[in-house]
Amino acid sequence: MRLHLTFVLLVLCTHYGPLAAQTPAAPAAYRVTRSITLGGDGRWDYVTVDSVGHRLFIARQTRVMVVDPASGKLLGEIPGLDGAHGTALVYALGRGFATSGHDGMVTMFDLRSLQVLGRIKAADDADAVLYDPASRRVFTFNGDPGTSTVIDPQSGKVVGSITLGGKPEFGVADGAGKLYVNLEDKAEIAEIDPFKLQVIRHWPLAGCEEPTGLAIDRAHGLLFSGCHSKVMAISDARAGRTIAQVPIGEGVDACAFDAGTALAFASNGDGTITVVHEDGQASFHVVSTATTRRGARTMALDERTHQLYTVTAEFGETPAPTPSEPRPRPALVPGTFSLLELDR
Repeated sequence: MRLHLTFVLLVLCTHYGPLAAQTPAAPAAYRVTRSITLGGDGRWDYVTVDSVGHRLFIARQTRVMVVDPASGKLLGEIPGLDGAHGTALVYALGRGFATSGHDGMVTMFDLRSLQVLGRIKAADDADAVLYDPASRRVFTFNGDPGTSTVIDPQSGKVVGSITLGGKPEFGVADGAGKLYVNLEDKAEIAEIDPFKLQVIRHWPLAGCEEPTGLAIDRAHGLLFSGCHSKVMAISDARAGRTIAQVPIGEGVDACAFDAGTALAFASNGDGTITVVHEDGQASFHVVSTATTRRGARTMALDERTHQLYTVTAEFGETPAPTPSEPRPRPALVPGTFSLLELDR
């Protein structure tokens, strides 16, 4: 019996990796350890960690703010955006690419100097953006037209467009020749071949409404979709199917996965971050819920330090609905935009 148990454990370790690596080294009770007031006008979207330059890129309506998280200082800005959304970093070329949805443009900039190198027309509602190291291409995900614009980061030229079959939100690359994106209006995942520039397949996210945030465990082929039905839908990307759900907070926007701790995160506009542990290939549970602040719905993970970053501001009164703005958002209190740092 003892020999049989040893054999089973060896098989499990070989298939899924060391069991010890799937257990957090310390309790996963994340909490806000610093709040830094950045100020400035405008609403916000994606936060991107620059793991090489140790900076944060924060989309801020008309520009991208570049912040040193250690000091909280503003290092510079990438200007000229109209409805700033996401930022992709291409370290091999020393370039960054920032999307703006109102004009459907991508701003290409120098990573060191932050100087604008050019502007590239993508498509209306250019939103999420990522760099795929396998194909060496940049992909924007354009919400209203349901497409992805493909850019050669070396030349700064558009080399193609992909029809996705739905309205895309966050996308991720597996690093081995596949891309995945949430389709918000269809509650599906689309799998993309970045070489052939075509969708390979779709699969439904059972029990999920309006998926937004998406994260990936590349080692085990798992995807974590944050859903507005207050669940995280977890997919086996290799099999192309949903395998689990766990509860999260309300108003999710971003998700992240930390391979070093086997923790997945969902940042929620209700002022929480849900922390989920990956116990095994099909086993997950919520280990804690961190309290942030209302509106802190976007998030970035620094996998080097295991710290989380989110941003928000203080809110004033909500204007009365109008025909042009049937669902108005509350006003922002000037000068209160802040960066929150979370750690264990």
